[in-house]
Amino acid sequence: MSHSQADHQQDKWALTKIREAAQKYGLDLRGGLVRRTSSRFCLGVEHGDYNGTELFGVGTDRFIWVGYRPREDKKFKLFSCNFEEEGLVEFASGQIPPPQSSIIADRWARFPWGIDYIVNRQGLKIEKGMNAVIIGNIPGGGMSRSASLTINLLLCFLEVNQIKIDDPFEIVEMAQAVENDYIGSPCGRLDQIMILFARPDTGVHYEPRRQKINYLPLGKEGHKLRLVVLDTGTQRPGLEKSTYRRRRQECEEFVSRLRRDGYSVNYLADIKDEALYQEVIKRYGGSHPQQCQRLKYIYEAQKRFSLMLEAWQQGDINTVGQVFRQDGLGLRDDYQISGPELETMCDLARSVPGVLGERMLGGGDKGAAGALVLEDSVEELTKAVAVGYPRSHPAYADSYAVHVCRVVGGVTVLKQRL
Repeated sequence: MSHSQADHQQDKWALTKIREAAQKYGLDLRGGLVRRTSSRFCLGVEHGDYNGTELFGVGTDRFIWVGYRPREDKKFKLFSCNFEEEGLVEFASGQIPPPQSSIIADRWARFPWGIDYIVNRQGLKIEKGMNAVIIGNIPGGGMSRSASLTINLLLCFLEVNQIKIDDPFEIVEMAQAVENDYIGSPCGRLDQIMILFARPDTGVHYEPRRQKINYLPLGKEGHKLRLVVLDTGTQRPGLEKSTYRRRRQECEEFVSRLRRDGYSVNYLADIKDEALYQEVIKRYGGSHPQQCQRLKYIYEAQKRFSLMLEAWQQGDINTVGQVFRQDGLGLRDDYQISGPELETMCDLARSVPGVLGERMLGGGDKGAAGALVLEDSVEELTKAVAVGYPRSHPAYADSYAVHVCRVVGGVTVLKQRL
């Protein structure tokens, strides 16, 4: 099946679900548009965004769709097919719960509320609301479902109000602010960047110091490579409730300590020189052993990063897989951000010939692992997971999943209207 045929099938499914929900809940979407945003697969450096590293990843074909139509008033009426139990979400712009309050916890509505909060805080005028139906098939951990939803809804809010923002990094900053400032999730910028800038069959390389995006096509042997997401079936509680917050805090506190002691660093990624790295490890290894472990992962991942980029462009998929695997071991052993279900998936993947690399994805603890796999080995990997994972984690025997993904563009407005 071609890329366009696969996307068309998914779009057809989503359009049907959106129309059914609109009719059921009395939402007028006639003539409205549908915006589709992708998930993402991070190739490096996972957890590097808030540590100041360069980033590399791709958009993947698990999506969020938002069918929407402007209103003439400032009211928003939205329904999520993925959270039917919450029913219709209705609010007027500016009349939303306060940020990081108990009212918004665990409710999907915190995302449109947060967008309204940030857009108004920016001084942008919301003159029109909208009716919208949302549906997605992105797994609940590891592929950036929250970032995809936030970017999609933010672009819809801006469009219906004819607010034009020329700098895409401003969109990234606003989307991050929704999660950081309104929701209270301490996410970095990796997810938003990888989704907003994603292009088909192309890697996205972000240089934070120059705030520059480079597009790197996969080399000629790349057609043999498949990206496989191994969803553990677990429910990740959200970054604000996970060890992600603690890891980020550890890194930021260590940087503050280094600065107080006279080191000119703003992020752990600023420690690139071997002599400086060894000096810091020697000086703080006894008093700050865990922070030095976090530094070890970031330092070594940065050393590998250029190998990943070069191998990707050359189509050297074996080296791409090796770097991905080494990053996974560092995330497990030094950064200590993985979890038992994630590592079971990695162990199973590592046992299959033709799996070039594997590691946890995303925020950590729960969610999904990823594997870089030769096309001819995907079926064997799927079978190995089907046999091994339910045995190790029977509680998730009915909820785990294997997703074979393609590299796609990040943001698309479908041609077909509702």
